[in-house]
Amino acid sequence: MSKKPSPRELESLHAPVSPPMLKRKARSPTPPLERRSGERRARMEKEDERNRGPMAAKPRVGVASPFQLTRIDELPESENVDAVGIRDILRRGPLKEVWMFNYLFDLDWVMNQFDPEVKDTVKVRIVHGSWKREDSNRVRIHTQAESYPNVKLICAFMPEPYGTHHSKMFVLFRTDDHAQVVIHTANMIPFDWENMTQAAWQSPLLPLLPQDHGAPSARAPIPVGQQFKTDILAYFSAYGEGRTDFLTAQLSRYSFDPVKAVFVGSVPGKFHIDASNGKGYEWGWRRLASVLRKVPLRSPNVKGSVVVQVSSIATLGSKNTWLSPVLFAGLKRSKLAGSAEPKFHVMFPTADEIRESLNGYRSGSSLHMKFQSPAQQLQLGYMRRHLTHWDPNPPPNNQSSSSSLVIKDAGRARAAPHIKTYIRFSDTDCTHIDWALLTSANISIQAWGSAEKDTIGSANRREVRICSYEAGVLVYPEILGVEEMVPTFKKDSPDEIGDGGTAGLRMPYGLPLRKYAPNDMPWCASKSYSDVDWLGQKWEA
Repeated sequence: MSKKPSPRELESLHAPVSPPMLKRKARSPTPPLERRSGERRARMEKEDERNRGPMAAKPRVGVASPFQLTRIDELPESENVDAVGIRDILRRGPLKEVWMFNYLFDLDWVMNQFDPEVKDTVKVRIVHGSWKREDSNRVRIHTQAESYPNVKLICAFMPEPYGTHHSKMFVLFRTDDHAQVVIHTANMIPFDWENMTQAAWQSPLLPLLPQDHGAPSARAPIPVGQQFKTDILAYFSAYGEGRTDFLTAQLSRYSFDPVKAVFVGSVPGKFHIDASNGKGYEWGWRRLASVLRKVPLRSPNVKGSVVVQVSSIATLGSKNTWLSPVLFAGLKRSKLAGSAEPKFHVMFPTADEIRESLNGYRSGSSLHMKFQSPAQQLQLGYMRRHLTHWDPNPPPNNQSSSSSLVIKDAGRARAAPHIKTYIRFSDTDCTHIDWALLTSANISIQAWGSAEKDTIGSANRREVRICSYEAGVLVYPEILGVEEMVPTFKKDSPDEIGDGGTAGLRMPYGLPLRKYAPNDMPWCASKSYSDVDWLGQKWEA
């Protein structure tokens, strides 16, 4: 008879005592994007120089993936090429101050990720959303913080009772007068950095602005990096007076010109739109839709695919009044109005995929979707046609029907996904990518915001309510300075470089996409499972 998992195993995300620290072999930090791209470009230029004639064209440019997967402890090094670990981020360069924004923290583990030489001197600012005094996360980090005089705890302004501080981000200040922003998907607990699929975007190093720098021209188009700076400073300002004022003042002194990405965030509150001209706030789904209206499509007349890959699907209602008319409507926006409608996929693992994951059922404690109540069953009904497997490989008893199928393996099928990605592929075969978003935001109204509704007593004001803090970063070929972006597997750089330049996007999941069969069901952490996982454990909710 199988052993029942202990409460500590089932509550790994909230356990007051963290699992033992990782025992990894020492590795050199993964090079940043600009260095990885530069090294590949240098190799290509040398090859071109040997082969080209006197009238040859300018060398083609290859850009490494702007998103990096995190390392997986129980996978071989061949599956962790170009992957990044927490120490690669926190031990890269001489740090003097670090701001961490997240949902869950194990502060003892966090402090052990710093270089021992700076662990006791680096200023660490922990921004969390656990405002209730009895909250186990708050109690744990306050107790642990007593051992670290260089740590300051900051509770985010939380005006919405059903909201969370879900953003996952670092702001790093270095002693060499550079700063860096890192947006990622993992909680600051060891469980999330061991065997779960996660990813991070690391900005280039940001230099201090010269003292005599002038204000940008009001008439000139705002550069990409400057717009990122404006957006992220507005996000930090939303935390309220006395919380992040010093951070925004510090960060405003740095140049964001090297950044080639768009910040997409959510902050809690009730926001209004002028119904007569559509102008208003820029958070949540409205911000994403606004950004996508500026993004060109590779083949606007071709029916592409939008893959929404998440670790949690909240209760959205018994009728499809938000998923399609709000979230999907925003995701299909593009620079060219009237382009072909994309096909939508919602990627979420099944119970079988959780059972076979590296952590077995323990992985399922981080993934959430409910379908027990009548309303939840109705939601599952209208979502079913979109549901797509995390693992593209068909089960062994169904291999014959797909014997000719060539699977592009991402090397993460058994590392359950805590990552959240939203990707628009240019075609249904997923050979090219129009844009990609890495974010903390799952499929939820709290994260992205409600549908617009009329405010009482005003015909021209519409209101959207957002409950949570979320942080994401969006990239697309044009912003990266190339003509195309392609999926890459088990490495960050593309295999082939097009004439106009090619960027890779490191895939967390394999291709082609595999839709749910009629009898497939998504994983549900609030449901008990009598079938044992590969570790011999059962799951009791």
